[in-house]
Amino acid sequence: MLNALEVITTVTLGVMVGVEFSVAFFVNPILAGLPGDNGLRGRTHGARLLGAVMPFWYIGSLVLAAVWAVAERHHDGAGLVVIAAALLILSVVMSVLLLVPINNRVKRWTAEGLPADWKQQMNRWDRFHYVRVAVIVAAFTLLVTALA
Repeated sequence: MLNALEVITTVTLGVMVGVEFSVAFFVNPILAGLPGDNGLRGRTHGARLLGAVMPFWYIGSLVLAAVWAVAERHHDGAGLVVIAAALLILSVVMSVLLLVPINNRVKRWTAEGLPADWKQQMNRWDRFHYVRVAVIVAAFTLLVTALA
């Protein structure tokens, strides 16, 4: 049973890391290079789509890691899982306090109704997102290391 929990947790977090890494280093730069407001349209659609899915994914990954940490508290590697869970808590806190407020504004934007500082808001979101990606990559790395 513990092996299944370890695999499910690692795969769930690993796929989430892949999506978030892709958004940071591929999708958003591609959208930024599109002419006119096409990139902005992509980002607003992404804010709606991923904004609906990611809360469940982040919380789900955190819950799985926490259950793993409790279930394996007396085994080798438990400390790594606890640190990974703490990093996932940090990622959720960062999301709620820093990224979600910007995302909630972005998903309502239209080309006709953009705020004057929309580019600065996008850049700010991107900077916070890079840090969040680093945090969840570290958490994923710790979980994989705990498996070894």
